Amino acid sequence: MLVFSGNKILVKNGTYDLEGKYISGLEVINRSEDLPQNWQALTSWADLKDSSALPEGSELVGLRDLWHLSGDEAFTRASGALQFASWFRNVRICSRCGGKLTPHNHDYGRECESCGAVYYAPISPAVITAVEREGRLLLAHNTAWTEDRYSVIAGFVEPGERLEEAVRREIREEVGISVKGIKYFGSQTWPFPNSLMLGFTAEYEAGEIQPDGNEISRAGFFTPEEIRGMNIPDKASIARKLIDSFLSVN
Repeated sequence: MLVFSGNKILVKNGTYDLEGKYISGLEVINRSEDLPQNWQALTSWADLKDSSALPEGSELVGLRDLWHLSGDEAFTRASGALQFASWFRNVRICSRCGGKLTPHNHDYGRECESCGAVYYAPISPAVITAVEREGRLLLAHNTAWTEDRYSVIAGFVEPGERLEEAVRREIREEVGISVKGIKYFGSQTWPFPNSLMLGFTAEYEAGEIQPDGNEISRAGFFTPEEIRGMNIPDKASIARKLIDSFLSVN
């Protein structure tokens, strides 16, 4: 069982313990073990009561730290558990009528006992794209980041929008250029709080870089040598995987 306190996970002695045997005796709530049998195929989870003291030798860490401790598999499994745990923690009643939500016994949905409305854990798709131009990679600085950090362009998919359309729109809106040759790269669960990152590569087509001044303050096409000396995302993220893939062939 994984035990969460808010968006942090309980670990012991700097390791990820999927079995969670050391947590016996802890005061927890919202245990997945109390759900119908069909939910037991998921990684089990529970929330730590605010009043509970941490076991000796244990600590709470964020998911990014968990990746550094145990890698992709632990991150992915904990990501799914955290999204379900957060959903049960934060969504308790029907948004249509205020009735009580009861977990299904045949899938991972929850149904209102009063009006029958059915809900599923929300997932917000977002596209993230590595744009190449003549052996250089487009990187941008987001105004919410530390001053020297750069990454590839990303943004949420809008209703009614295809993924390729989202790629073109986000890049056009944030840095003012158009792209072509869009290709799927890979995906990553990103529970901050409930995103699914869909990675793409693309080629520069036309236009001059013009940061929007709101989200993006600086952007440019950088050589591999320049990128290797920059502050870029850590290896836990698909952003870094896109950048590393570019560096591996340039």
